[in-house]
Amino acid sequence: MSVLADLEKRSGSVCEFCASTDNLSVYEVPPISTGGVDGSVLACATCKSQIENPDSTDANHWRCLNDSMWSEFRAVQVVAWRMLSRLKAKGWPQDLLDMLFLDDEALRFAQATGEGLDDSEKVIHRDVNGTILEAGDSVVLIKDLKVKGSSMVAKQGTAVRRISLDSENAEFIEGKVGPTQIVIITKYVKKLSKSE
Repeated sequence: MSVLADLEKRSGSVCEFCASTDNLSVYEVPPISTGGVDGSVLACATCKSQIENPDSTDANHWRCLNDSMWSEFRAVQVVAWRMLSRLKAKGWPQDLLDMLFLDDEALRFAQATGEGLDDSEKVIHRDVNGTILEAGDSVVLIKDLKVKGSSMVAKQGTAVRRISLDSENAEFIEGKVGPTQIVIITKYVKKLSKSE
């Protein structure tokens, strides 16, 4: 079965946040490391758009989290935590956030994008030119890099797609070079535009 089919079966073919049945699609929860069913949720177009675009967030829409935050699925819990953290200044989301329990691993996953932190507390990753990097971006190596613990050399000009960010260190990102997942220092990469 496909990820979409698995998520439809898991959710009963409704959005895992607001229970809408319209315009459902897979949303891979960043930072994407595993994807698949465990790292994804089934979301309607409204929820997905607001998750991805903080400026378009309608706080009242997310009152649905009062029910969905109790989901048994980690990816749903993580997105619920992130949305409640984003909206906590409204009052009622903070009350729900206080009730929501995530185990240590789920909490690290939830905090990985910096959601809910003040801008002064966020770890911001920048490429060699100072451009801000985000989870899921593509970058290109600007010099040959020897990969520690192996004989592999990642060549200058190699594109690394769908990077993930180290939530504690602004100098480190992760990505796949060939079949190998490696840690890369941000000063050795340049962000690729969407068209490249």
